[in-house]
Amino acid sequence: KVLGGCRLSGEVKISGAKNAALPILAASLLTADNLVLHNVPRLSDIRTMNKLLAGLGAQVDSQDETVILNAKNLTTLEAPYDLVKTMRASILVLGPMLARYGEAKVSLPGGCAIGARPVDQHIKGLQAMGAEVYIEHGYVIAKGCLKGAHIVTDMVTVGGTENLMMAATLAEGKTVLENAAREPEVVDLANCLIAMGAKIKGAGTPVIEIEGVPSLHGAEYNILPDRIEAGSFLVAALMTQGDVTVTHVAPHTLDIVMDKLREAGGVIEFGDDWIRARIDRRPKAVNIRTVPHPGFPTDMQAQFMALNCIAEGTGRVTETIFENRFMHVPELQRLGANISVEGHTAVVTGVERLSGANLMATDLRASASLVMAALVASGTSVVDRIYHLDRGYDHMELKLSQLGAKIERIS
Repeated sequence: KVLGGCRLSGEVKISGAKNAALPILAASLLTADNLVLHNVPRLSDIRTMNKLLAGLGAQVDSQDETVILNAKNLTTLEAPYDLVKTMRASILVLGPMLARYGEAKVSLPGGCAIGARPVDQHIKGLQAMGAEVYIEHGYVIAKGCLKGAHIVTDMVTVGGTENLMMAATLAEGKTVLENAAREPEVVDLANCLIAMGAKIKGAGTPVIEIEGVPSLHGAEYNILPDRIEAGSFLVAALMTQGDVTVTHVAPHTLDIVMDKLREAGGVIEFGDDWIRARIDRRPKAVNIRTVPHPGFPTDMQAQFMALNCIAEGTGRVTETIFENRFMHVPELQRLGANISVEGHTAVVTGVERLSGANLMATDLRASASLVMAALVASGTSVVDRIYHLDRGYDHMELKLSQLGAKIERIS
């Protein structure tokens, strides 16, 4: 429940990155030693992954933002549908289990309804490394001893890059991944694997080289800060004509977002681990086009669309990554937004003010954009189905309250 019209100001601490933590949690399956992870965000997706690892027989000890994992004695190599169905990232246990044990059985995943995101690239890569992989009764079944290979994916896939990179760490010989995803979260996974004894070069570039080693050892590792959470709060600062500093962040992961915030009229300053965004008038509309990293992130598309809803002028928002990622448009229109969709592009003409309404979240980032739009709508809004929000934002309502928002969770 959000009462609109409050200006956000102050400091907010950003949590660890969900999209870095999930593959790194799965990487615990690659060693018999302890993997100790810090700055792990408190999210439902993280709890799901921990539950999945515990279900495989791993010991999982979660204390606030630290998780200690030990996968020495797995009891099963099957990731069942009831645990996998709520989260696509579950497929990330496939590569590590296959690499260490020579077999794995993982249910085809579920998750947000924002697009197809097929796992065929994961399968193609594992087959190139010598595994026998097939789909039967809704499960991906993989067997075999992995050998290094030259793999060129048909498309840039973050999950595929992560799965194949993890599998390659224990494969015999050298693996070259071409057309690899370059996201900061891929680099974070590579850095954690290197801390565990893996030999990896080129993470963050389109070509990653992995020299297989006989085994990996334990490590202690800090998860990267969440650039999407940080970006969301910075956009909210401009929407509310506020002044917000996000702390515990990695500014170099947010260059393109900061550029767009400046284009919208924001005054942006940053240091080693903080970014400040402020504005004292209506923001200007911006054009965005989502593309794989280092381009504009699809996970920030909905938030900038919300900004355009109340900005001066007209902005075009083009989505090239997920074919079904405009589900927040009808909900924003309920608040009075002026948006027309033409194929993969939404044309948003800013209005002076939005008015509160009852809204329904459709996916993770859409839910954040609705909360942000509700912050600037006159009157009260109620956002339903916030379990989507809890998948990727650590207590968003508490953090917004600290900044002056009138927001509460109601049952």
